[in-house]
Amino acid sequence: MHPFEEHIKNTIESRGLLRLSSPVLVALSGGADSVALLSVLVSLGYDCVAAHCNFHLRGSESVRDMRHAQEVSRRLGVNIYVRDFNVKERMAHTGESVEMACRSLRYAWFDDLLDRDRFQAIAVAHHREDNIETFFINLFRSAGLPGLTGMDFRRRYVVRPMLDVSRRDIENYLADKGLEYVIDSTNAQNVFLRNRLRNVFLPDLEENFPGALNAVESVMSHLRDANRLLDYLVEKDTALYRRESGKYDVKALLDDHGAEQGIRLMYAMLKNVGLNASQVSDIARAVSDGATGLRFPIGNDTFAELDRGVLSVHTSFDVHNNDIHTVTLKRDVLTPVHIAVTYHDVAEFCPERDNTVMYLDVRAIEGDATFAIRHPRRGDRIRPYGMNGSRLVSDILKDAKLSAADKRRVWVLTRNDIILWIIGIRAAAHFSVGPKTRRYLRLKAD
Repeated sequence: MHPFEEHIKNTIESRGLLRLSSPVLVALSGGADSVALLSVLVSLGYDCVAAHCNFHLRGSESVRDMRHAQEVSRRLGVNIYVRDFNVKERMAHTGESVEMACRSLRYAWFDDLLDRDRFQAIAVAHHREDNIETFFINLFRSAGLPGLTGMDFRRRYVVRPMLDVSRRDIENYLADKGLEYVIDSTNAQNVFLRNRLRNVFLPDLEENFPGALNAVESVMSHLRDANRLLDYLVEKDTALYRRESGKYDVKALLDDHGAEQGIRLMYAMLKNVGLNASQVSDIARAVSDGATGLRFPIGNDTFAELDRGVLSVHTSFDVHNNDIHTVTLKRDVLTPVHIAVTYHDVAEFCPERDNTVMYLDVRAIEGDATFAIRHPRRGDRIRPYGMNGSRLVSDILKDAKLSAADKRRVWVLTRNDIILWIIGIRAAAHFSVGPKTRRYLRLKAD
């Protein structure tokens, strides 16, 4: 195995990016990075299908890129999807820049392909220099901590197996494999910020301060770790002050942590519902003054209301999906919990005595079915597999001897609001594998 392939293999396995058992959609532009990624994944035994976007922005070059992507796919023995896009029409309709319009069109198509053909993920070929460029772009825009962490190896269904390898590593690998690639002529045009960073700033930085790029990469890794720790600690503290969905005891929070630290924590807790830093400071001041009945607008049909120290978020629909997360079982579920979804013929059925695994007849996803993941509600009932009748979810959680904090972290999977699974605890009898089953889904919760 080529050392470059060995490195990517270790990255994929150590970070749990891909499974050999499910197909992968690979974004293939025809450039060096994407050609290398497709070659590596094929060499590692992944079932790959390439996807090429033709935006028709560079005349004959766009046609050249498409044909080269098709030739690379043929040589590597993979199928390729090609899609033509009208970028100008999209820009006129949305007001987006060229870059944003292309990105929106590209990922909307990828998302459709993921659902239609049940790919486990879309693999893209961002590498180390791409990530460092992103860091500086966000730095110049005064981004906060999340923006300075750069791209991650996984974001929902997008995986980046080459994020810690350099462009030079990629070019050396392609030379060893005898694989050709196309070069986008616009990459040399320094009118774009990213191109100026790539062609001028970063080479000059490395020349004058050898090792600077390695140092930036290391700092980004530290920032990612710090951001994950911060998210964990905020979620842990949020559980202490969340009274129920959309309600937060901000008075208790401020009493426990004091005004200065309490405001920081409250902002970290509430920014995801749409409240800004100024509003959070106003809420803290109102609590200190003993004010009540105050409302703080968030957006259309959404506001926060302060009532005797408890802040409630009211909305006619769940704008930020804080409680109800609509999901599809046509691919892995990544949020709010990770659930690996695989499809099998019934001849493979060998049930496991494991509460983190459940099985569904494939008919569950047919017809007019809406799947969602949410926290249990008062009065929720489930018809447990292997039992007659139904039981209160609260009774099952009580039997499981969960702590109050653990109960608040429980999720349920529903189909058209019927509970199919108290995730990791108990499966329902609905759509269970039986004599009429031909294919089934295996759901595995982390």
